[in-house]
Formats: sequence, structure tokens, C-alpha cells
Amino acid sequence: MFTTAWTASPQLPSEGFTPNWSREGFWRQSVRQVVRLTAGGGRVRVRFSNAYGTSPVRIAAGSVAADGVVVRLAFEGSAEGEMPARGELVSDSVQLAVAAGESVVVTLYFDTATGPATFHAQAFATSYRGAGCLLDEDGDGFTESSESWYFLSAVETDSGRADGIALFGDSITDGFGSTPGADRRWSDALAERTGRPVLNAGIGGNLLLNDSAWYGEKGVRRLRRDVLDRPGVSTLVVLLGLNDIGFSETDAQPTYKPAPVVSAGEVIAGYRELIRQARGLTVIGGTLLPFGGSDHWGERAAKVSHEVNEWVRCSGEFDGVVDLNRVMADPDDSDRLHPAYDFGDQLHPNDEGYGVMAEAVLRCL
Repeated sequence: MFTTAWTASPQLPSEGFTPNWSREGFWRQSVRQVVRLTAGGGRVRVRFSNAYGTSPVRIAAGSVAADGVVVRLAFEGSAEGEMPARGELVSDSVQLAVAAGESVVVTLYFDTATGPATFHAQAFATSYRGAGCLLDEDGDGFTESSESWYFLSAVETDSGRADGIALFGDSITDGFGSTPGADRRWSDALAERTGRPVLNAGIGGNLLLNDSAWYGEKGVRRLRRDVLDRPGVSTLVVLLGLNDIGFSETDAQPTYKPAPVVSAGEVIAGYRELIRQARGLTVIGGTLLPFGGSDHWGERAAKVSHEVNEWVRCSGEFDGVVDLNRVMADPDDSDRLHPAYDFGDQLHPNDEGYGVMAEAVLRCL
């Protein structure tokens, strides 16, 4: 049985938060991407997403490597594969020994123009691009770098595990504020502490109730694709809704950031929809982190977030509750993030804060 050992939620091609290659895509180029697995095994298969592509995308060749061993990917026995428009492509499984916590390198060569590339904007890890087919190169041919993932949506192993934990959320789940390249997101910390497969289904800026051109499809719509259809998941942790509450408080409201004013009742209805869709999984609700003093904060946002958090704590509708608001709060001001855990914007945790969040989840599993 295959288990999801790593995942990234697909997003619409856009300029994103940092320079990336999603709009231009790839042509006669190779892209190399490094991801860290949370489950080991003896065989590996890779999923590629063209969820936002309007035409098929041809992969001319691909490989996956771990600990210096490079194995060519195959697709129904062929060295090349095609991602259908608005669909996904799954490689054949290949023999490759991997361990939980180990990084694997996925390299793809595109000999024809891909067009805009479905991607994950904020990887907090480095990807590489170079001209020509570089599957067998040691890296010298890769002359450009980016902090996004392209087409790559999941890596699965034959570990047989069925106890995976999926974290479903926004930039806090995605890992904003953690040290780039160091695997210090709270999903990484939780995998290390539990020894269980952990999927990071976060998208920076994501909303529970509204779609965004930059920040992904709304949570109530993308849950099935990004979590429920992944093999090996038994537990879902929900930490989403802060942007729904806070975006309307920010000064600038460009078109990519929908900012309708939402009520606590609307957010709660969104949570109930997630719980309904995830029936059969253990669903844990996370209270929203303190965000006083941030650009998301205001009198209305304070009122709604307090009401939402009280419902998460007391409603009994989740199978379990992790009170992240309380463990992450400043002891001198419960509406603010603890200074020791603050990345610097009074909204996102730092590495230490993400570790504290993982410990809190660990206690309620």
C-alpha cells in the first residue's frame, strides 16, 4: 500500500510573492526540486499536477534520486508522460530505498513548451532550472533558482502506513516565517516528533470561504484534492480562517486579495463543511493564533476571531481540539503572539513557535 510521504497544494500560475517561473513555464529546460519525505519505503512514485493547465503538458524524461542513487521515472512503462489539461499524472513506482526525514530530488526535462505551470508559490526550499536535459548532471548545469515548486504535487512510498496526518491551512501551515531550506515548518516538527507521515496542505494567503487568484481555491473546495484523495491519511488538523477574518482589516485591497467582511457564523459554517467532507477521518480543530498588532487586526477581526475560537473550543463538533491560541499567546496580552515565537510581523511564528505548535498537536493525537 502506498502512503503519501510529501505533498504540496497546487496553485494557479501567478507572479506570486517572489520571482518564479510559473507564468513562463519551461521549454527545452530541466527543473530540479528537492523535497523531504515523512515516510520511508523501498519503492517510490511521484504525482504531478496540471490542475490549472488548459492544455496537456509533456514530460520528456524524469528522475528521482536519494542518497546519490538516481532512478529514471517511467509512465505506464514509457520514459515520457503527459499531464492532461486540468488533471494529474502519476509515475510508475520505482525501486528506491528512502527513509523518513530523508530528502529526495525530482528532476524533469521538458522538450516542448509547457505553457504556464501549475505550481506551489511558497516552498521555503530551493528549486533549480537549467537549459537542456540535465537528468544525469550533478547540478553544474542548473544556472537559475527559485523558491517555488512546479507541477510536483506529491511523493508516495510503499511504507504501508495508514496513519498520516494532514495539516490544512494558510501561510502559517505553509511555513511562512520559518528558515528557508531548513525544513522548520510545523509540519516538519510534527513529523519528527510523531514518527508519522505528515502532509503539509497549506497555501500562503488561503481562505476558507473565498477563492483567490494568488492564494488558491477556497478551503471548502480544495480539501478533497489536497487531502482526502491522498492515500494513507487518517487525521486532519484544520487551521484556516484567519485571512477570511483579517484581510478586510488591511489597508491595501488589490484584486488578488478578496476581502469580504465575514461573520463568525460564516466561518463556523465553513468548518462544519470541512468536517462533513472529512467524515471517516479524525478531524482536529485548531484555534486561530493570536494576531493582535498585525495588519490583520482590528476591532471587528478581534470580535470575530474570539467568537470563532470559543466555538472551536466548546462546540464539541471536532473530534479533538488543539488550542494553539492559548499556547502561542503573549502571557502579558492574550491577543498578541508571544514575542519569543514571533517571526516579526505579529502574525507568523518563527522556528521556535512552529515547534511549540507541533508539541501542542502531539498532546492531542
